[in-house]
Amino acid sequence: MPPTLASLVHHSALKLTVRAGEDRLDVPVRWAHVSELADPVPYMDGGELLLITALKLDAEDPQAMRRYVKRLAEAGVVGLGFAVGVNYEETPKALVDAAREQGLPLLEVPRRTPFLAISKAVSAEIAADQYRAVTAGFAAQRELTKQALTDGPEGLLAGLASQVDGWAALYDASGAVVATAPEWAGRRAARLTADVERLRERPAPASSVVGPPDNEDRVELHSLGTGRRPRAALAVGTAAALGTAERYAVHSAIALLTLTTERSRSLHAAEQRIGAAVLRMLLAGEPDHARAVAGHLYGGLLDAPFRMIVAETATRVAADAGGAPLAALAEAVESAAARAGEAVLVVPEGERLIVLAPDGGAAVAACGEYAAALEAAREPAGGDGDEVVVGLSAPVGPIAAAAAYKQAEQALSVARRRGRVCVAHEQLAAGSVLPLLADDAVKAFADGLLRPLYEHDATGRGDLVASLRAWLSHHGQWDAAAADLGVHRHTLRYRMRRVEEILGRSLDDPDVRMELWLALKATSAGDSSPG
Repeated sequence: MPPTLASLVHHSALKLTVRAGEDRLDVPVRWAHVSELADPVPYMDGGELLLITALKLDAEDPQAMRRYVKRLAEAGVVGLGFAVGVNYEETPKALVDAAREQGLPLLEVPRRTPFLAISKAVSAEIAADQYRAVTAGFAAQRELTKQALTDGPEGLLAGLASQVDGWAALYDASGAVVATAPEWAGRRAARLTADVERLRERPAPASSVVGPPDNEDRVELHSLGTGRRPRAALAVGTAAALGTAERYAVHSAIALLTLTTERSRSLHAAEQRIGAAVLRMLLAGEPDHARAVAGHLYGGLLDAPFRMIVAETATRVAADAGGAPLAALAEAVESAAARAGEAVLVVPEGERLIVLAPDGGAAVAACGEYAAALEAAREPAGGDGDEVVVGLSAPVGPIAAAAAYKQAEQALSVARRRGRVCVAHEQLAAGSVLPLLADDAVKAFADGLLRPLYEHDATGRGDLVASLRAWLSHHGQWDAAAADLGVHRHTLRYRMRRVEEILGRSLDDPDVRMELWLALKATSAGDSSPG
């Protein structure tokens, strides 16, 4: 503990006597300062024991002493030491009364005790307290290091919570709670997710103090990691501000967890390189070699149905932003997989991210949630500012990895054309081809193909477009199509010959009929005519 007025009073060599403020002697003393100025307040920082002989003061004037002592108390002076036998043989009653009125401790200093002795005593106790704090800090560091090596981050958190007499929590890269100590702190840690998210937006190292909300703990948040984007965060909750020894313990925990985080990053990078090799083998149709290289690294990922996820940045601007959107998606997928105990293969490839994740698992669900969040964020703005587009394959096994990759690419292409964040291959297979006709290139083709017919109909010389649509919809059956139009079949035959003449194409050709039908469907999605 730092020196207090009580420790100075009990110092046998100083022989100090308490004249006022007996109930406030437990206040810490930051320094002992000698000043004979009539107003030393401008030179006070607060927390000092002021030592005086009243050389320039009328210590017997009640009004003067009342003003003097009040100024000292308001400035944060914690005690007043008055030397007797110099200018006054005993402590003046006016000074004693003023000190009692303000509740300021007043210590009488005998003539044989020099002020220098008091200053040395304060300095020695401060030095001893700092030495104790440093020693305790080194002891805490050794203990935390031991616990980190034997029990991992969970053991380190338990040791830190004990050192600070509070609780501690570790958050992963996504801001989710990974571990807490003691266990009851889990609910408190979970309420800080938004604060952790704000902290992660700042370059590491960063820290902030939260609360105490609702008269709960004072919480310090610290980012972990040396990169631009923090890899994790530490929360430390205590009933009061940390002391010097507790601060050493927190800093030691930050250093140890940062080392663990950076080591994990190196291992993660090596794992990604192995994952890239495994992926290349799977795409080359060599699942047995892929299993041999992967070993136990990806658990049973290659032995059960998995999905291939292909993601890209939506715009060149986003791609030039350091890959942050894809990194955020990778963090979300990996964090979800880690919490669920799933194996997941994540391979960044420039502006593209490729993921192999168990079908129906937490990683695939996290990808969907990430995409849904982007969709929701885009809708109020009414724009297409999504930073990532994602395509998901159908569930496959290792032997069909190349096909899954093509499925994911096809889904991603459709997502990009439709202005969607994420499209799964099943949505293509189970849906209709007609939405694909909304592509601008398809519309332009349809407009160009059908424009001569629309221009003919605009002259009022017939209804060739409606006749063509009815004839194609009835698979070239003259009677059914004519009945649908309410005309004679010979009239319909005449109109179809005019269509052939105007377009310069034969309706006997199945490819021509297919193109005309698709063109009619494409234009029907918009205006009734291209012009």
